[in-house]
Amino acid sequence: MTRELRARPLTAAAFAAFGDVLEPKPEADKIINQGKCGRHHDLALLDFADGRAGISLFDAEARHLPYRVELVERHPSGSQAFVPLNGVPMIVIVAPDAGGAPGTPQAFLSQPGQSINLHRGVWHGVLAPFEAPGKYIVVDRIGDGANLEEHWFDDPWIVTEVLSHAEG
Repeated sequence: MTRELRARPLTAAAFAAFGDVLEPKPEADKIINQGKCGRHHDLALLDFADGRAGISLFDAEARHLPYRVELVERHPSGSQAFVPLNGVPMIVIVAPDAGGAPGTPQAFLSQPGQSINLHRGVWHGVLAPFEAPGKYIVVDRIGDGANLEEHWFDDPWIVTEVLSHAEG
């Protein structure tokens, strides 16, 4: 049995239960660096039970439609932020928690200039650059102990289409 998902455009309001959408505000909070740089300040809550924040670089293969979602994971000890370096959109899969297992997933497609910060403990799909390989800065918890739970779906979900902003 296959179960279909349609990816909606990523918006702060639609994604709020799962994390933060990181993108410039309409106007910068501060102008710095001799008036040549706008600072869009404090866009995400980094949340770690212990350990420290680390910065890593990820190099991910492209994903295409139809996109099979067979696995989701979560990080109970820390949030996780993905910042694209080469502007490639990502298919972002998230699911609410349903008694310790993922509920019905939702699919989003990021737009150029958008990054995400997944809240601690949120079920999410693997990094999925859309239609081209992607390079990302990832900010997450570095520390002792396990910080990964995986859930494999008995029946995969399939992202069959990407909705436009008008449809989403």
